Amino acid sequence: MKKSIFYTVIMALVVLTTACSSDDDLMAETTGKQSDSMKSEKTVLIYMAGRNDLTQDVNVDLDEIKDGSRRIGDNCNLLVFVRRFEKKETPWLARIKNGEVTDSVSLNDMGVKSSDGLMRGSDPMVMEGVMRYAFRHYQSLTGYYGLVLWGHGSGWLMKDEVKKSTRAYGVDWGNDDDSNNGLWLNIPSLAEILKNMPHMKFIMADCCNFMCLENLYELRNTCDYIIGSPAEIPEQGAPYDQILPDMFADGTFYTSIIDKYYNSVYGLLPLTAVKTSEMQNVAQATRQALQAVKSNLGNAYADMTGIIHYYHTDKIKVDANCKIVFRPEYNIFYDAGDFFLANAPKDVYQQWKQTLDRAIVVKRNATIWNTDKIWRHKYTDFTVTDAKMHGVSMFVPQDPVGGNYAKYNEEIKKMEWCKVVELF
Repeated sequence: MKKSIFYTVIMALVVLTTACSSDDDLMAETTGKQSDSMKSEKTVLIYMAGRNDLTQDVNVDLDEIKDGSRRIGDNCNLLVFVRRFEKKETPWLARIKNGEVTDSVSLNDMGVKSSDGLMRGSDPMVMEGVMRYAFRHYQSLTGYYGLVLWGHGSGWLMKDEVKKSTRAYGVDWGNDDDSNNGLWLNIPSLAEILKNMPHMKFIMADCCNFMCLENLYELRNTCDYIIGSPAEIPEQGAPYDQILPDMFADGTFYTSIIDKYYNSVYGLLPLTAVKTSEMQNVAQATRQALQAVKSNLGNAYADMTGIIHYYHTDKIKVDANCKIVFRPEYNIFYDAGDFFLANAPKDVYQQWKQTLDRAIVVKRNATIWNTDKIWRHKYTDFTVTDAKMHGVSMFVPQDPVGGNYAKYNEEIKKMEWCKVVELF
């Protein structure tokens, strides 16, 4: 998720004018209630990493989650983990059933430890401890488990974990109420955590830039489907009151989730669902396509002018005529198919696309998306068509002399994807 000034103002008015539970009411709700049965046919955990500038949205989405829980069966376990700014509140895990919060238990009561004592939701020790407790105490008798990653996201980007600022998922500011220097959870660490958990039916990433080939490959063995967006997502995120029943449904549940999400943001967000069992084939096809591109380019870097990109850093350049100049060194998440469409031989691209199409089970395109970047400054250097947009992004190395590419070209080497596809 990302912050939107317009949406922040709207949400402030909503909080003031609607009958949402107050913080005190919510705290009262999460104590003293015990469930009659812990086991179920299906179990879904919504992991809310909200100790950051999204903390005001936690309560709003909790109300949506409670509304949606009224429409799921009694044989289903819907769990939430909540980490937010709240006085004297430790992070807690609870089941939500028929619109009520039950079985609330704190990290301390679960016996979960943290690396730095701050109980950050982005701490691998905290996440693993929460998931172990959740899936042990709320077992699925059918082996159906789902996971929603709620919060901030930045694709595959990473740095040293825990000790320094990191990038990828769930930034946590610790004890600071106003900070931009929180710690994140790297995707390889997320994969290691999930390898020790039950195999998931799905992972839904309600966070920005998650649907990159690097992430999808890293998590390919942890779940059957991954649902999310290659782009920035609006602050309000998914409409949980609408999609929760679909998370417990059979068949093509991911289609209903994506369609309802897409419609809730008026089509202003590209969304994709990927079948992870096809990601090994996608990696092999990508390696072959990259070899063809490298052969054509020689020692030159690919010209990324006009290629769809789903994110842009805050650097812009203006020429003498006050026209914004395209600077590829400040783009990270390029549409994978648009890159190959422009740079690979036609037959190679077609073979690659056929493989990708078998992996992507649902895709909804958007010509523009709701972003906190100024669109005319950051995104008007490309056009979106159904032929150009493929629903997943990919990192393409660029000249390390400019922008942050010296750093990115090194960080990407920590991802399995880089080695398998022979990116360099």
